[in-house]
Amino acid sequence: MTPADKHAQLIKSIAKRLGFDFCGIAKAEFLESEAPRLEEWLNRNYQGKMGYLANHFDKRLDPTKLVEGAKTVVSLIYNYYPEKQLPHQSEDIKLAKYAYGADYHDVIRTKLTEFLEVLREEIGEINGRSFVDSAPVMERQWAQKAGLGWIGKNSLLLNREMGSFFFLAELIIDLEVTPDLPLAKDYCGTCTACIDACPTDAIVQAGVVDASRCISYLTIELKEAIPDEFAGKMENWAFGCDICQDVCPWNRFSKPNREPAFQPKDELAGFSNRDWVEMTEETFKRVFAKSAVKRPKFLGIKRNVEFLSRPK
Repeated sequence: MTPADKHAQLIKSIAKRLGFDFCGIAKAEFLESEAPRLEEWLNRNYQGKMGYLANHFDKRLDPTKLVEGAKTVVSLIYNYYPEKQLPHQSEDIKLAKYAYGADYHDVIRTKLTEFLEVLREEIGEINGRSFVDSAPVMERQWAQKAGLGWIGKNSLLLNREMGSFFFLAELIIDLEVTPDLPLAKDYCGTCTACIDACPTDAIVQAGVVDASRCISYLTIELKEAIPDEFAGKMENWAFGCDICQDVCPWNRFSKPNREPAFQPKDELAGFSNRDWVEMTEETFKRVFAKSAVKRPKFLGIKRNVEFLSRPK
């Protein structure tokens, strides 16, 4: 067994111990095939008002510009699929499953910090950084390159054993590690369930999403008024959206997560439409104190809830 093989074995054992469901390894190199795709996506203004996505173009494609001397990208999967779905009635106001509990950035960042610490204890000083949706890293592309799945028609990474209800995280390190083989096959086949189900027609072609039409973008990232054209099309989503995942056949393999921090508070579990409509800023701060729902702030959530009652 070569040192690079041993490093791969060690990294995967640490990942398992820290509760990650899957761990894949890829060589840190320029994502040449992604450059024209990213450029076209930006040129079509599919990023909407998320101007930051046009920044650091080179860094998004080249991990050595994020970590000097980078040799390896470690991709990690962490399950967030809930045991019970909220709300209990389909006509009630909804929020994306990933936001039921504590903010995933905080939960996973703590694990990644420990991951690097353990790695350094076992191997010695290495240069590296950890990422969880926090920097210009093309996480789905790296996860595919590391053999963790393929990019579905809804542009999300799909894994044959657990679907897509999971977070992705990365370690970019200057350690030589034996890479995994990328998954070459697309297992979506002729299925178009996600494209057909999207109420705002955000999936413009297989694997390409016009973010400016996506309900997640409209309810979280957009800071101004939601355009009138989406009135009556939001399907009661007040924060994020799971439609394209809920209809995906691969998500029949989803299993409840084992992370206590992702369990919803009792108060949130009992939230009714009336609670959403009458919610005060004090209630918002209490219920969503450590939640990703804080991102659009109280006024953003109120805007979303009010928009849901708008007629077509």
